[in-house]
Amino acid sequence: MSVNDRYSIHRFNPATADTFATLSGRTIAVVHPAWHSCGTHQVLASQIRAYRSLGARVISIALMDAVTPSIGCDTRWNDYRANSHDLAVNEKYETSARISDFFKSTLLKDGWWPLIHGDQATWLVELAKCAPLPDRLGMDAIDLIHANHFFVLPLVERIRGERRIPVVLDTHDIQARQYELRNRAGFFIPPYVRYDDMLAVELEWMRRADVCIHINAEEYATFFRLLPSARHELIYPSVAPVSACANGNQAILVASNNAANYFSIRWFLQEVVPLATKTPISIFGDIDEGMKSGDRPLYEKHRRLFKGRVADIQAAYADAAVVLLPTREGHGLSIKTLEALSSGLPLVATSQAFRGMGIDPARLGNVFVADSPAEFAAAMLSIREARDPRTSDTRALYQERFSSDGYAARLGVVACKLISEGQSRRPRARGVSLRQQRTENDTQKQIETDRP
Repeated sequence: MSVNDRYSIHRFNPATADTFATLSGRTIAVVHPAWHSCGTHQVLASQIRAYRSLGARVISIALMDAVTPSIGCDTRWNDYRANSHDLAVNEKYETSARISDFFKSTLLKDGWWPLIHGDQATWLVELAKCAPLPDRLGMDAIDLIHANHFFVLPLVERIRGERRIPVVLDTHDIQARQYELRNRAGFFIPPYVRYDDMLAVELEWMRRADVCIHINAEEYATFFRLLPSARHELIYPSVAPVSACANGNQAILVASNNAANYFSIRWFLQEVVPLATKTPISIFGDIDEGMKSGDRPLYEKHRRLFKGRVADIQAAYADAAVVLLPTREGHGLSIKTLEALSSGLPLVATSQAFRGMGIDPARLGNVFVADSPAEFAAAMLSIREARDPRTSDTRALYQERFSSDGYAARLGVVACKLISEGQSRRPRARGVSLRQQRTENDTQKQIETDRP
């Protein structure tokens, strides 16, 4: 029995549709890191579309994950703004810790010092503590906060204030695993932070949310065990679908610049490409920047394959005959896999690309699962027949499990329930019973078993 069958959380009962009237005219604040061109950003765009489709007024509060000279004024903010026009909110707000906070607060001691030893969890939390509330933010009008990633919660705590605004936390992944992976590609000094310590920071902040939403079945099961007194929901995300034709002539990869993609693309270039030299390949996304800095010789050898970031992702699929998913690293649910499923094109993928989805990719007629370089190259070379992507198995799977309507429905049920609970909501973490606290303390002993 799969996690999905056991918990049945991903299934939506249409009979609950009448509860969506609860969101009409309500204001929902989506709090998130100021990221673009990545999976998190695509999930954010889907959240906002979902809430807007249910009649809610949506505002976004972007938190930069670095210190800046002043709020909204540097190249990172300019880059974020230029590439986040798809967040169709009613109002946008921005905030960040500033360079001056190193001297006016404890950020240097409590944040930067742990960071140089690899503790990214603590660093991000301390940044959020220093970020001021945005000017002109009407907190009294907010009915629900949808937070993305645990490290934005110090900011959320100040937004919710004494009104005790209900908070949904979208975890996106077990972040401590991502940090440990990221640390492999970074420069830090001993003593190095432990995975257990970063996970403890993550869990401590997660307890403060009223409901934790997980986008991955494995992540859901892990957090359900580690935080048994918290409320958990498994809601698979949706992404805007891409369309493709049946007569494309190249293999494409889409990858943003992060550690997991860097290691995966590096494996693909070193091990697979030499075995499939006759296949025209294009690599889209800003992973080219990561390859330049991480392995310049390898990048230069394959420079012609990298096309950089495209403003419209549809352009990347315009001439695609097959989508490649050479996923070797990473945790959580792969958003680029959802995007590839929506295209309906043939996919050549490692089994890791389908992590946490609760599906058997081998049962999909246009998916070729290949985990070794030789198998991957052979699958790339074997795809010859042009088929209609609109009637493919992967397109049907996308419509059934990852469509925008289904996502909005499941998200709406959670939001409506929280808003209707009002002041009768369960107490926050500091008010849990002694028995519950002991239970959660005991789960810390299990953390070691959850190491990646």
